Amino acid sequence: MFIGREAELQFLESRYKAENGQLIVLYGRRRVGKTETLKKFCEGKPHVFFACRECTDRLQLKAFSEKVLKEDIPARQYINQFTDWEQAFRAILELPYGDKKKLLIIDEFPYMCRGNSGIPSILQNLWDEILKDSNVMLILCGSSMSFIEKEILSEKNPLYGRATGIYKMNEMGFYDAVKFFPDYSDRDKVLVYAILGGIPHYLRQFRANLSLADNIKQNILTKGCILYSEVDFLLRQELRETSLYNSLIEAIALGNTRLNEISQKSLVDDTSKTSVYLRNLTQLGIIEREFSVDAGIKERANTRRGTYKLTDNYFRFWYSFAFTNYSDLEAGDVDGVYEYAIAPLLHEFAAFIFEDICRQYVQELQKANVLPFRYMKMGRWSGRTTVRDASCENGFRVAETEIDIVAVSRQMKEYLIGECKFKGKPFRYSEYLDTLAKMAPQKKEAAFYYALFSESGFDEKICEEAERAGNLYLFSLGDIVNCRR
Repeated sequence: MFIGREAELQFLESRYKAENGQLIVLYGRRRVGKTETLKKFCEGKPHVFFACRECTDRLQLKAFSEKVLKEDIPARQYINQFTDWEQAFRAILELPYGDKKKLLIIDEFPYMCRGNSGIPSILQNLWDEILKDSNVMLILCGSSMSFIEKEILSEKNPLYGRATGIYKMNEMGFYDAVKFFPDYSDRDKVLVYAILGGIPHYLRQFRANLSLADNIKQNILTKGCILYSEVDFLLRQELRETSLYNSLIEAIALGNTRLNEISQKSLVDDTSKTSVYLRNLTQLGIIEREFSVDAGIKERANTRRGTYKLTDNYFRFWYSFAFTNYSDLEAGDVDGVYEYAIAPLLHEFAAFIFEDICRQYVQELQKANVLPFRYMKMGRWSGRTTVRDASCENGFRVAETEIDIVAVSRQMKEYLIGECKFKGKPFRYSEYLDTLAKMAPQKKEAAFYYALFSESGFDEKICEEAERAGNLYLFSLGDIVNCRR
């Protein structure tokens, strides 16, 4: 069953219905669901779908020829293989699809280019000469994001400026991901997303009729299952020096987020070397560098500023629990690792991802136009601000702190301040007061609204305050998970 990807399919359909030739570049990290999305798009449409292999150029051309010559084109009466790539690509125009677009998808296009570096130039010449004005749709798809961005889309390369559509495909968001588990409780939907993220390949490994605990044991921790070797497989496919990358990713998964911390934890003495490795992981979509929502251009350009976090939830889970207990898992102690290493900490582990889910919920509220104002940017805020401290004379002190969600209007006249609590106790009034104190210095300059997100509800005093105040919004776990507006 195909789930989600409505935006991607809508984009492809719009390009398919557009006039003249369409050259689409669709790319994204491995396992994100590009191939399945393209196959779904092709349903009901005459098309040629060619999946490139890692092989020599001659074998690639032979395989492409066999695929195209299966179609009822005039050339099949005279040849059983095209002599070169120019002849092969020209054959697109002969596809017998009548008034419908002549649709060709080349999956894992970087493999084709690595076998023959002249292919982008051949396509560029054909596109400029004839294809751009023909009823053709050519989709070039790839998982090597650095290759697509540097060798296909960058300014000095032949196909630069030719694409009529460029779509970078990211992992699914929370609301699509949990459609794989319609019968899970709201809490377990948060937990399963915290473990697997929005990668369809990972989500399909879990069985919806199994409990979350049994899925973790059978489909992650058991040697031989697909997810057990997934992290190692992906790193070896994309990178060298995997032992060093393991150390770096583990350091981030365990809470070391700044460059110096990551270097020290992974025992890499040179931070400039660490930066290079982290950049490679960023290009693969495994980590990202995060800044406070109010960070300026100068701060973002400084390679030593910002914090690093794993964007791939499954990588974070694997390095937090399985990687550190790998010897026990190899010995088959699945139940022991789950009971003693994972179960006691899983709820706390998911709290960080709960913040991301709440941000996605705020995005949905903005789409529905139900927020008190329209924000221009939203993210985590970090910096020095006021915090409550009973030991101080006035009850407050200035300290480094973070705010889970800060959304700011274009004129910076309105702020939405959000705090997220994924724990077994209600959101306390004292915690709400802490939230109020953090942004106290800015209150004279703008209108402030507060959004509190809680797994376990709110204490009575907060509920009373929400009824009285017009700028306080309370969202329960059911509201968030079921996207109530």
